Amino acid sequence: MEARVKLGNVLIPVADLDEAIAFYGLPVKFRDGDRFAALDGGGVTVALAGPAEHVTASAAPSYKVDDVARVVREMTGRGAEVVRAPEDGPHERRAVLRDPSGNVFVLYSPL
Repeated sequence: MEARVKLGNVLIPVADLDEAIAFYGLPVKFRDGDRFAALDGGGVTVALAGPAEHVTASAAPSYKVDDVARVVREMTGRGAEVVRAPEDGPHERRAVLRDPSGNVFVLYSPL
């Protein structure tokens, strides 16, 4: 059975979380100190990652999955390249991959 993959957020690495929250001007749904803030972007969450949580060098879609390791195996079987192997973050298990066109994306599952 193939894993269910759902767009969870758009991850944006930022240098200063307070500055980025003020810049985007969206309501804050969740914040973890200077590490991370989830902003309400309407239909999608804008996820701001402070320096301690930079898992990508540029903005990337993040997909919520049931089992990160299994979806990594499925995606690599279809031609994705692993940039960062599955690892536990402070709130989720995550992995970073690159699609066959070179685009980076994140897979995550809440802990």
